[in-house]
Amino acid sequence: MLLEVEVLVHQSVFKDESKLDINYLPARMFHRDRENRLLTEFFSFLTRCPDRMSQRVIITGDVGTGKTALCQTFGQNISIEIGKKGIKFRYIHINCREYRGNLAQIIHQAVTAFQPNFPSRGYSAGEILKTFLQILEEEQVFVILALDEFDSLIEREGSDAVYELTRLHEMHQGKAQRISFIFIQRDLSSLKGLDDSAKSTLQRNIVNLERYGKEPLNDILNERVKLAFEIFTVPEDVVGLISELAVTETGNARFGIELLWRSGKYADAQDAERVEAEYVRQAVSAIIPTVKRSELGGLGLHEKMLLLAIARFFKENKEAFATLLEIEEAYNVICEEYEEESYSHTQLWKYLQKFTQVGLIKTEVGSITTSRGRSTIISLPAVPAVELEQEIYTLLKNELG
Repeated sequence: MLLEVEVLVHQSVFKDESKLDINYLPARMFHRDRENRLLTEFFSFLTRCPDRMSQRVIITGDVGTGKTALCQTFGQNISIEIGKKGIKFRYIHINCREYRGNLAQIIHQAVTAFQPNFPSRGYSAGEILKTFLQILEEEQVFVILALDEFDSLIEREGSDAVYELTRLHEMHQGKAQRISFIFIQRDLSSLKGLDDSAKSTLQRNIVNLERYGKEPLNDILNERVKLAFEIFTVPEDVVGLISELAVTETGNARFGIELLWRSGKYADAQDAERVEAEYVRQAVSAIIPTVKRSELGGLGLHEKMLLLAIARFFKENKEAFATLLEIEEAYNVICEEYEEESYSHTQLWKYLQKFTQVGLIKTEVGSITTSRGRSTIISLPAVPAVELEQEIYTLLKNELG
């Protein structure tokens, strides 16, 4: 007799997690319109008179500000626009650090975009550059060569390599100028070591990407949620929590996207129907070291009880944020449990500021006005509520019996 066995297959919170991959290129760059317009203006000559001039632009910005994505998106878009004019054009993007800043290997990579079997050995950087120009001339093609992490080339090769790149067309007077450059690096500090002639060829057109704030990060993450997750599986307050964490990591959108992916993985591991704030805390604690036990042990009795109230609130409630009033109510309940007289609102506020300074919690002023003024919103961003509750409970048990 055959028995019918019902197999329950958990539905993942993900719809297409590849949209959270570090190499995924979004169709639209949020909050980078000004910088994109600048790039468009700098290279607008390519659609009108590409043979008469070349351009050099530096893009700077901290990790996670979208330098590479902006450049690649721009490369895709300008390729389409130039193609409409019937002009032969290629956008080539090379990460210099992948080739240890070796100019010969970097230019060899550019050559293989046209001649895949070009020998990788036996030629100097100057010879490969000359070959590259000959190929472009023969094929009547114009190029934007984007050199990512350009500072690694400067560190290894110095002024001579920079000068050789930026004065390339001076060796071919009377011919069409076929190569323009975009140099991508975190800041301009690496240029200080260059001699004046090399430096003067670079510091003309600079596009600096400022760090993302919370609202731009919210927009970026919400767009990735739409692309990568099933509908209604990532609440808005969870996106807000991840945005706040990314802001503390210097406005790093890449960190926020990775944290979003990790949180989804923790949700799937628990067969959860949606990504909850606790999964975000678990995910971030796996990336950033959490508070040490010795630091918790050094807290006073009521500091521990207030932390226990915070941990218990976020464990029992699925929200990513709590009001100060909600935390005070949870604290008063714990004081009753331990038969301790509760402290005043002012003292608790001082404790919260201390917890904020050491990175245990995060506070911000909300939009709701109470009898005490504007409401304070509290989040527990980096420590799983369950782990914090267990640790504080153990400490209180040892202290009070």
